[in-house]
Amino acid sequence: MIRLLLSINFIFFILQLTAADIKGKVTDAEGQPIVDAYVLSTNGTLYASSNELGIFIYKNAQIGDTLVVSYLGFEPQEVILAAPDFDQLMTIVLEDHYFNLEQVHVSNSIKTTNQLASINLLTNPVKTSQEILRKVPGLFIGQHAGGGKAEQLFLRGFDIDHGTDIALSVDGLPVNMVSHAHGQGYADLHFLIPETVERIDFGKGPYYANRGNFNTAGYVNFQTKDKLEASSISLELGQFNTQRGTVLLNLLDNTASQSAYIAGEYQTSDGPFESPQGFHRLNLMAKYVLSLPNNDKLSILASHFDSQWDASGQIPQRAVDSGLITRFGAIDDTEGGFTSRTNFALNYTKNISDQSFIKNNIYFSHYDFELFSNFTFFANDPVNGDQIRQQENRNIFGWESNWHKTTALENGGDVQYQIGGGLRYDHVTEVGLWRTLNRTTTLSALSQGEVMETNLFAFAQAEYTFGKWLFNPVLRVDFFNYHFLDELSTEFPDLTQQQTQLSPKFNILYTPKQDLQFFLKSGIGFHSNDSRVVVTQQEKQTLPAAYGLDIGTNFKPTDRMWVNTALWYLFLEQEFVYVGDEAIVEPSGKTQRLGIDVSVRWQLLKHLFYNTDVNYTFARSIEEEKGENFIPLAPDLTMTGGLSLQLDNGLSGGISYRYIKDRPATEDNRIVAEGYFMTDVNMTYQFKNISIGWTIENLFNQEWNEAQFATESRLLNEPNAIEELHFTPGSPFFFKGKVSYSF
Repeated sequence: MIRLLLSINFIFFILQLTAADIKGKVTDAEGQPIVDAYVLSTNGTLYASSNELGIFIYKNAQIGDTLVVSYLGFEPQEVILAAPDFDQLMTIVLEDHYFNLEQVHVSNSIKTTNQLASINLLTNPVKTSQEILRKVPGLFIGQHAGGGKAEQLFLRGFDIDHGTDIALSVDGLPVNMVSHAHGQGYADLHFLIPETVERIDFGKGPYYANRGNFNTAGYVNFQTKDKLEASSISLELGQFNTQRGTVLLNLLDNTASQSAYIAGEYQTSDGPFESPQGFHRLNLMAKYVLSLPNNDKLSILASHFDSQWDASGQIPQRAVDSGLITRFGAIDDTEGGFTSRTNFALNYTKNISDQSFIKNNIYFSHYDFELFSNFTFFANDPVNGDQIRQQENRNIFGWESNWHKTTALENGGDVQYQIGGGLRYDHVTEVGLWRTLNRTTTLSALSQGEVMETNLFAFAQAEYTFGKWLFNPVLRVDFFNYHFLDELSTEFPDLTQQQTQLSPKFNILYTPKQDLQFFLKSGIGFHSNDSRVVVTQQEKQTLPAAYGLDIGTNFKPTDRMWVNTALWYLFLEQEFVYVGDEAIVEPSGKTQRLGIDVSVRWQLLKHLFYNTDVNYTFARSIEEEKGENFIPLAPDLTMTGGLSLQLDNGLSGGISYRYIKDRPATEDNRIVAEGYFMTDVNMTYQFKNISIGWTIENLFNQEWNEAQFATESRLLNEPNAIEELHFTPGSPFFFKGKVSYSF
């Protein structure tokens, strides 16, 4: 008996000695690292997840332990730890597999809700550039130039216009334009080819260390594919003389350490308007990825985009009601524009050790923009009309470095540090606003000059994990230098101003069990204002803060259902923006928004998926009297969702809906922007390497207004200007067919 007890104690002692941390790397079959893969025990307990290099650390492992590694869209891999696994970095390769919502787990991470967008991409891949933005839960979009201009964005009770309160980026390359000719934060994402999107990283509210300017309502970073699964060519044809062709070519085959591909897109359309849009868009992109020794990684992205179009503009409701024009007619059909963007981005990740790495990002963009619009028709100039030209030419330079390190704590927890900093410099060599006639004659200049804007920033955060708790303190500081050379001013032609913004944040996560998590997020964010405003309004608050708070849950009531809820509050010190259409400043005072978000992802059957996002907001101006304190165009209720089907025989399809409620277009709610409920449907059949599909937008041919504004305008024969609803009509029933060939 004594010998038996001694033997048991000896074995236990040996097992204690062999307890150690296991370090592994998760990749796909092509050798590409998988980010955020789950590492679980056989009882479903989540121990770790892979970082941006695909590396994970499993603590206090012992010989004989069984790990289960899984990720969305891959076959889970079961690994029994052996002695050699403790001496070297183990590699776990996951094979493609049918998507199952049981693979999704509530991870102890600030960004765990990214899985909502990942589910959207896997169950219903994007079909158009607009659909990319619609994959972000709660983000609602509208287009009012037929695909030429950036979309109008709505999120958390904000009419974000073209990007004032949401930070958009692609592979770390910022999309938002500061001090833009058409509006602060203008974000034209049309240079992104939908078929190249791999992941969507998003977050709502101002709670994130590495997200600065424009991150008030939220941020979205689109990550492009490092490698193509196959080359492909496709052609789309649709109503209204619509054509779209895409080509994706894999340039390197059978190479584990490097990959390269090119992608191209060309699209034309006349739209449903009586005056054809003549819309043309060309996109070209190339990406090269090199996996270096020691798990280092280098990627280079280059792209070029240009687009041109004519537009019928926003039309007054009274012109349609009187029969002067139809819904698809125009008062001034000489509107339109041209834009182009050339990008270069280099990302280099240096793996310092198994527990630390540095990400470096360098980028350059050259951007051109010219837009002709007419919002008031003959209100200002009853002879020539009120057409305006907005134009700019700019270069953007930037870099960011971000150091990550994980350290084990004595109490069994760990802390993940992140320290970073960077620079963004915008040089707009010519930016201005002119009054024009028929896009050919310049009548007068309202604004003209040169902008040089610099943003230096630094941030630090820590994620302390103590058992079921995670604490995330964050501190960020941004410094701005604004410089404007006013070519129309003789008194003050050269103006500068500096401002600094300190943005602390603090987030708490509590995960009492594997499928339930509570979170509290708090923080300060901001959006900068146009340089031309800042340098001329130095006594005013031109870099106002936004204070946010989120309380919510992530949970899985069943294995095949994910539910995210959040009750949130956002206070802005000043909604003080430059109105590029009139070259004036409109401070609107302090505002507050209180809302609730609900997102559901549900695998009803093996091949049938349901998703919905419901967002309600109470948005008001604080400094105005009740009844006069509505925030124009702020949505109070939006819903999106649908069903998608993916069968084993290659047939897939879906039906989706989006709803926005009536909302005030003026501060007193005297003019109302009409809501709408839209339904789209699509179907695709994949046979070997050929796929054939179709899409119908506006299935029930609803009459709806896509973009709406309360505008004071005057028609040619009217004695006075009238303020009323002006709108861009939404597309009627719209059918498109598509055929693709993969090789």
